[in-house]
Amino acid sequence: MTRVVALSGGVGGARLMHGLARALAPGELTIVVNTGDDFEHWGLRVSPDLDTVMYTLADLAHEERGWGLAQESFATLEMVRRYGGDDWFALGDRDLATHLLRTEALRAGEPLSRVTARLAARLGVTARLLPMTDAPRRTMIDTRDGRTLPFQEWFVRERAAPAVRRVWYDGASAPAPGLLEALRAAELVVLGPSNPYVSIDPILTLDGVRVAVEEKPVVAMSPIIGALAVKGPLASMMTELGEGPPSAGAVARHYRGLLRGMVVERGDEASVEGLPVLGTETRLRTRADSARAARALLGFAAGLA
Repeated sequence: MTRVVALSGGVGGARLMHGLARALAPGELTIVVNTGDDFEHWGLRVSPDLDTVMYTLADLAHEERGWGLAQESFATLEMVRRYGGDDWFALGDRDLATHLLRTEALRAGEPLSRVTARLAARLGVTARLLPMTDAPRRTMIDTRDGRTLPFQEWFVRERAAPAVRRVWYDGASAPAPGLLEALRAAELVVLGPSNPYVSIDPILTLDGVRVAVEEKPVVAMSPIIGALAVKGPLASMMTELGEGPPSAGAVARHYRGLLRGMVVERGDEASVEGLPVLGTETRLRTRADSARAARALLGFAAGLA
């Protein structure tokens, strides 16, 4: 048995998790998911990254969008819009069931990690799915125009348009129960092709997590292809935050001291210095892409060991 802990957030991360879950046997994979972009909307607790990973693993996600459920409708959103309510975040009708049940359980005192495990099991997810923490810990964006915005307001409501001056994390710093134990038992840690600032760093900055990760072989998949982010605002954020022109190498430097190796888009190998690199196809458009990339990453990691 190869015990793998993968840190994930966003659509690209979720798609790699799908491949890893198919490549590894039941019980071999623990997925730790960013909850820094969790927020309340319409009185409900919404966990976008957790839900994206859960729906993807359950083969229920909308493949083209990457987020939300397939065969979704938005009649509730249309009615909220008609009433003049907040319509900037699109919650689908089927998706609402997840948020309703999660919110009800949390208000009854059940921890997020237990709620997540129960919902994932009901959807047939066999990998262990852990939120990074049970308590609220929000990712905050300081913008260059002098505002401080929670991540979802900056990303969705503002369409990631305001230039970023700083990213920071507000709230509890205790990892979810079982997270540190999973890392200590792991034989490999995988950093998904996720935005380092808003998906991976929120996990790494929890108490004891980075130290535990540093003790393990760590392989990352780059979320940058050429000079562009596979999805989302990462490329512009890297420039605005002073980490140089976006590249796979810039991502590797951001994770300084953590990585044993890196998987990058074929042709981007030269941008990464001082690390073993695997060049392969990293655009994860389909389940077949995810499966192939996961097998390539696991084979690469085995060769490093």
